[in-house]
Amino acid sequence: LVCRHENDITATTDVADHPEFASRRTTKKVDGVSLTGWFTEDFTLAELKTLRAKERIPGTRQKNTLYDGRWEIPTFEEVLRWADREGRKRGRPVWLYVETKHPTYFRGLGLGLEEPLAKLLRRYNRHRKQSPLILQSFEPTSIQRLSRLVATPRVVLLSGAGERPWDFVTSGDPRTVADLVKPEGLKWMASFAQGIGPTLDLVIPKDSSGRLTAPTTLVKDAHAQGLVLHPYTMRNENSFLPADFRRGTDPNAYGDAFGAFRAYFATGIDGIFSDNPDTALLAAADHNAN
Repeated sequence: LVCRHENDITATTDVADHPEFASRRTTKKVDGVSLTGWFTEDFTLAELKTLRAKERIPGTRQKNTLYDGRWEIPTFEEVLRWADREGRKRGRPVWLYVETKHPTYFRGLGLGLEEPLAKLLRRYNRHRKQSPLILQSFEPTSIQRLSRLVATPRVVLLSGAGERPWDFVTSGDPRTVADLVKPEGLKWMASFAQGIGPTLDLVIPKDSSGRLTAPTTLVKDAHAQGLVLHPYTMRNENSFLPADFRRGTDPNAYGDAFGAFRAYFATGIDGIFSDNPDTALLAAADHNAN
């Protein structure tokens, strides 16, 4: 198991600069989407270790390109070892938030993710109910499978209201995300998960101009089922912020991220995913101080 944003490593590594891997470039259908590039499953670990990581969206996060080429692709076990080492150094656990990406796709290749993941969690003593690690997936059945293997806390990620998780598509389950955020769907997820990770628009929808409207009842409904909410993803750049918190005309400049954080925290969410954790921590501290 390796840690990447996707199994398509075209945008997150320098693989295109390696002539020895030019013939590995191919087109695949991943979760119904046709993609052309290089994919982790077509490489050995030794080959992946010759690549270096780079910024995925350099046009937007231009400062991150400073670090292009600095690091290799980590294995999941290396991350677990790092977390243990850092935890001992700091005198407190280092938490990890771990996602199974495209689990149905990988299971179809005979490369099920959940079993080797659970094996590593047990090896590093992160398989218990109180372990400092949260498992997440956009596929509810992956979280169900993990719930039978480990007691580690689990969260179901939820995309747009009209979308269907890919495992639902392949199994013929007709439910959409809109069904899952209703009380009945939340109750079902609470039978095998401790929380949900909805897209921010499921917490506070936007109008046609991209401005925030009134919050939905999702926070209240999920809490009623005992579920925590960790919506995604807050970023500081104007292009990612609701229109009411953009500042100036440069889409890549920072807007009023603190204002947006305030609006989301005010709904009662329990946490939030952010690509700018320093900003998120300050915003959370502001919220808790009030």
